Amino acid sequence: MSLIVIVIALALIFDFINGFHDAANSIATIVSTKVLTPFQAVLWAAFFNCVAFLIFKDHAVANTIGKTVYSDFISLPVICSGLIAAIIWNLLTWWYGIPSSSSHTLIGGFAGAAIAYAFISKGMMPISEIIDSDKIGKTLLFILLAPLIGMVISIFFTLIFIQNKTWLKVGILLASAATLYVLFIGFQENKLSENVNKFFKVDKYTYEVNIKHDSTRIGKLEKAKENASLCTPYLSNYEYRGSEHVANDIIKNVDLKEITISKLGDKLNSYFKIELLKNRAKVNPEFKEEYLATQKIIDSLKPITKKYFEVGLDGMVALMNEKYPVSPDKVKGFTKAMKIDIKADLIKELDKADNKIVRWGLVGSLFIFAFMFIYNEKIKNPTAKRTSTSFKRAQLLSSAAFSIGHGGNDAQKVMGIIAAALVANGTIVDIKSMPDWVPLSCYIAIGLGTLSGGWKIVKTMGTKITKVTPLEGVCAETAGATTLFLTEQMGIPVSTTHTITGAIIGVGATKGIGAVKWGVTVSLLWAWILTIPISGILGALFYWIFSMFL
Repeated sequence: MSLIVIVIALALIFDFINGFHDAANSIATIVSTKVLTPFQAVLWAAFFNCVAFLIFKDHAVANTIGKTVYSDFISLPVICSGLIAAIIWNLLTWWYGIPSSSSHTLIGGFAGAAIAYAFISKGMMPISEIIDSDKIGKTLLFILLAPLIGMVISIFFTLIFIQNKTWLKVGILLASAATLYVLFIGFQENKLSENVNKFFKVDKYTYEVNIKHDSTRIGKLEKAKENASLCTPYLSNYEYRGSEHVANDIIKNVDLKEITISKLGDKLNSYFKIELLKNRAKVNPEFKEEYLATQKIIDSLKPITKKYFEVGLDGMVALMNEKYPVSPDKVKGFTKAMKIDIKADLIKELDKADNKIVRWGLVGSLFIFAFMFIYNEKIKNPTAKRTSTSFKRAQLLSSAAFSIGHGGNDAQKVMGIIAAALVANGTIVDIKSMPDWVPLSCYIAIGLGTLSGGWKIVKTMGTKITKVTPLEGVCAETAGATTLFLTEQMGIPVSTTHTITGAIIGVGATKGIGAVKWGVTVSLLWAWILTIPISGILGALFYWIFSMFL
């Protein structure tokens, strides 16, 4: 069995384990409040884990995870080592009922294996040249911020929901809905700008200039930045006129020739599987000659891509065939591989920024809560039974929202790892070219994992931190979901475990400091702090073992 197949299998196994390890995040409060039975709860959570596939198109978290380690230090053995480390730590913490972060386990294992690979193959070097310190820094920062944000939002919702003045309560909820709407519009505009920068390869050229110190790319970087900035005036039309209108404006007013030629070069790299040969040459000198010969062929063909606008696709392929003849039976396949539709590529990149479903989902949930209070307290005579029943029903909505956030956040981490493996294998050019089967299989795996349950951690999350009522369950889950949607929009791989734990602590704290079992909380905090370094050490250890057999 080839290593790429093993890596993909391990990644999906990790995703499955992540599902049952983090099942408690989605179902702990809904089970502890007896809104659903444990079996009903995992079915509910697993279904909405998979619904996330239809909602999240940008895969910003996957992109962050996949680019945590710089491409020169990504190889299949590195990814394999990181996955094994992550699986072991996840199983160990699950066995002891510790709600640790699967996200940070994966990041730690991946980074640790990459550092070991760099040190073994190239000797001691600055870690900042191996891993993206900015992405790691944000991840480490949100170990603290994610639970704090979840806690603050849950306290906010709890204080609103227990407010006796109905119209004040409704007014705050509607104002919160309007604030979230504006905030997510801002996220969408920022994401449009980021995606246009990615389209023009600003991030790639920045890496080559700043990290690899390639001065020959400075001109390309400046040109890419210039073209991306020229697109900015047209992005404001996206919300009301759509991606095709924006793409047409950009095509009319921005020179796309250079980026088209660059992407044709990427297609050559992909067709000749140069990344696969490069990575094989890293671990086996026997492939070095083949890699250099193939690179020479590609270098001889790339200048011909500049003829694309003069002679068209067929003419360009004919010129390439003269330079490097391919057998007649392969001409059709080569032509198909070199086919490019720059407008379609641009539209696809723009549409990844669309957050309408998430935005309106959050706003709609707050409207539903507002209507619930008006109905129960103004239209009907308020009773304890009616109020309790309403919150139990509302908990189905909040639990579903959190499960969508869990699927969208956690499944993306494995997507990033599989995409990085496919790039290292030479199957795809970059993470943005991730095939559709990757996200689909990741969402199914995490959904099946959630379906299998994680009862030890459910007990910790549902009862050991604080006793949770249906009202508090709604507040905790809504706060957790809001936090996950916010961080997903920012592309930050936060821990769903940390987020919901902070939210549960928040609802407990509104009843008084003594309502939270701080001893359990401190124990959880230690597990959170230790996860990345221990996973990193394990990842490095497994790569060192791998290196003895390479």
